[in-house]
Amino acid sequence: MQNKIEQLRKMAEDFRPENPDAVEKFRISFLGKKGHLASLFSEFKEIPNEQKKIIGQEINDLKNYVTSKIKEFKVQFDNNINTNSVSDLTVPGKTESSGSRHPISIVRNQIIDIFTRLGFNISTGPEIEDDWHVFSALNFPPEHPARDMQDTFFIEKDPDILLRTHTSSVQVRVMEKNQPPIRTISPGRVFRNEAISARAHCIFHQIEGLYIDENVSFSDLKQTLLYFAKSMFGEETDIRLRPSFFPFTEPSAEMDISCKICGGKGCKVCKHTGWLEILGCGMVDPNVLSFSDIDPDQYTGFAFGMGIERITMLKYEIKDLRLYFENDARFLEQFSSAF
Repeated sequence: MQNKIEQLRKMAEDFRPENPDAVEKFRISFLGKKGHLASLFSEFKEIPNEQKKIIGQEINDLKNYVTSKIKEFKVQFDNNINTNSVSDLTVPGKTESSGSRHPISIVRNQIIDIFTRLGFNISTGPEIEDDWHVFSALNFPPEHPARDMQDTFFIEKDPDILLRTHTSSVQVRVMEKNQPPIRTISPGRVFRNEAISARAHCIFHQIEGLYIDENVSFSDLKQTLLYFAKSMFGEETDIRLRPSFFPFTEPSAEMDISCKICGGKGCKVCKHTGWLEILGCGMVDPNVLSFSDIDPDQYTGFAFGMGIERITMLKYEIKDLRLYFENDARFLEQFSSAF
């Protein structure tokens, strides 16, 4: 049997294939179900036990040698095919796509760029917060519905710890560490206990702004937001402010912009009003200043907050909020990566 193994090894060493088909035939002749090695393993059962260790090792060595030879030949022919292939040099080259930023990132960066031109700096804070920074320091009363489990994600083991529901918590931290003048925006991800639909999600993004100094007035707020609206949506954009209520501002307002779809004439998007709501704003409540050891008799300020998803939906006419989170390449590749 050893002679047969030596003959097969000599056959494998002398083999010189001319094409890939010859390599495949060689593989089948040695490694196939009816090949030489299968025959050797059948005969192996009949040899005496004292010879099995030596013969078995020689059969395995032959199998390993043949397997490595087949791999070498396949690599050789693959390289030859790639080397010998002829390309048409007149064919235009294929450009690789550079990808694009997520629409939320694009709009967030645009908003940040607008407010940094006005002198606002950027502040960030933790997404897992405590009750003080999310509610109490912002003048939320103990019975406020935002404190309910139906509206807010609380950490089960500690009812004082929760996922922040707005980035106003970052503003509290800024006020605690700094004395006026303060001029900052706080972009970030926030969480609310909402049912997911085309118009709502449990995760979304906000940018909130805060300006505190001596003699800050509501007219300063209005001019700041007018500049933002015209920079974001175009010079033809108008704004209007409607009275509203927020625990941390007084007076408070909702801001609408003229509908860019119909030019203010009325359409389905603006529900035939000619206006679209984009943010809430107001003058910082004196209690909020006092909670952060800022003298409300010396300083005043304004605050505003907007949802980035909302701005993005208006800017790009996106109808379903869930598209932002599905990572569908067909949706994402439509957006410019300029920002």
